[in-house]
Amino acid sequence: MEDSVLDDFLKRNREMADHSLERLRGLSESDKHWTARRSFLVRNLSDYPRDRLDYLVALSMVWSNHVFMGCRYSNQLMEKVLDMADGVHVEDAPHFTTRDEIMQQRK
Repeated sequence: MEDSVLDDFLKRNREMADHSLERLRGLSESDKHWTARRSFLVRNLSDYPRDRLDYLVALSMVWSNHVFMGCRYSNQLMEKVLDMADGVHVEDAPHFTTRDEIMQQRK
């Protein structure tokens, strides 16, 4: 009897969490981008209190911009978001060549 109560509780809370996260999706965010960014958020949600959720959302956008558009940020910020994304799998992620890599190839 206790297992079914626990399962029901977990299911309801999962549904609430899914609904709450869905509010964070950008209007023009594709399913692929949202799935990856949502995974990033879920992976790190427990590390950020409710009053710091905006910071986590911003970090998820930094990570998503890096992965899908090739944006670069400071070394410290990149290190942080890449560490936070450890274990988040992005299927068919694009590969971007940096200006430094292009210049290195020309030498």
